Amino acid sequence: MFRRLGLAAVVLAVIPTFIWQPGAGAAAAPYVALGDSYSSGVGTRTYIDDGTSCQRSVYAFPSLIASAKGYALNFRACSGAKVSDVTGQLSALSSSTKYVTLSVGGNDAGFTDVITECALPAWASDCAGRVTTAQNYIKNTLPGSLSTLYASIKSKAPNAKVVVVGYPRLFNGEDCNALTWFSPDDESRLNATADLIDSKISAAATAKGFTFVSPVSAFIGHAVCGSPEWLNGLSNPVSDSYHPNKLGHSSGYTPLVSAKLVGAAVAVSGAVNARAAASTEQLAAQQRTYAAKDAKIRPERFVAPNLNSPAVRAAAKRAGVDLTSRASIDRVDRQYAKAQAKAHPLQ
Repeated sequence: MFRRLGLAAVVLAVIPTFIWQPGAGAAAAPYVALGDSYSSGVGTRTYIDDGTSCQRSVYAFPSLIASAKGYALNFRACSGAKVSDVTGQLSALSSSTKYVTLSVGGNDAGFTDVITECALPAWASDCAGRVTTAQNYIKNTLPGSLSTLYASIKSKAPNAKVVVVGYPRLFNGEDCNALTWFSPDDESRLNATADLIDSKISAAATAKGFTFVSPVSAFIGHAVCGSPEWLNGLSNPVSDSYHPNKLGHSSGYTPLVSAKLVGAAVAVSGAVNARAAASTEQLAAQQRTYAAKDAKIRPERFVAPNLNSPAVRAAAKRAGVDLTSRASIDRVDRQYAKAQAKAHPLQ
């Protein structure tokens, strides 16, 4: 018996040890991530050097899902992308594509410009007017654009599971940033706009047989100024403002999207983060081949309020605001915010 055990030990010692890795032993499932900054990972503060301004992050939900499941990711999502830009991303799709995720529509509606307007003091801005313009676009124009885009995706990737991702509400009901002036009414309008665009995206996606994922419920309590905060408020760099941070992707989007994409929620562990980080160079090299096409996409950037700009200084003079006094700035802001809310009641 002793000799037999000894022989077994020797045999085990010379047999190579294989460590299973996701996708080992089989071809990795092709996964294409399409869309805008909410898919590319703007807000995570860590971006791959792929020769573009797309701000793709290995800590964005597409990369985390691919790293956890061992999928072959083609990371086409790009900051600033509109429906027309996503149409240009569809060259990555084929009949062999197994998984597709997508977020788009916010830039078409000019949502970043709306947030920029609403962040100003009410005496220097027209938040209600900008929101109304965006909502009219979402109601009247966006659905047709989405329907055409989704039909193209279905045609180019007929065998893929397609998950379309919506946008969260940005606010919990407070603005804790000292250099922005979102009133409670502004926040309600912006949150209502997120709900509206999600409803239109959901309807268009469902009509094409795609699955829609709403992040609204998951982000309640974790929006701007939440605890913990999954959505950045005014940030440094400013371009990361009002986008999901690393927690927003790992704890918010990743489990939500993966549950619908593959039937089980992915838990982002240290090992998953490590595999995602290790994919940086491979993803960067892959996306450099699309750099010329991506250069046509104009990033949408939030602009922080500048009370020294000529337009704001002129508005302050008209409103009787003393720009050397924070008390004066805030007092008149509250007065104007109340008047605007009364003049433009929420629908």
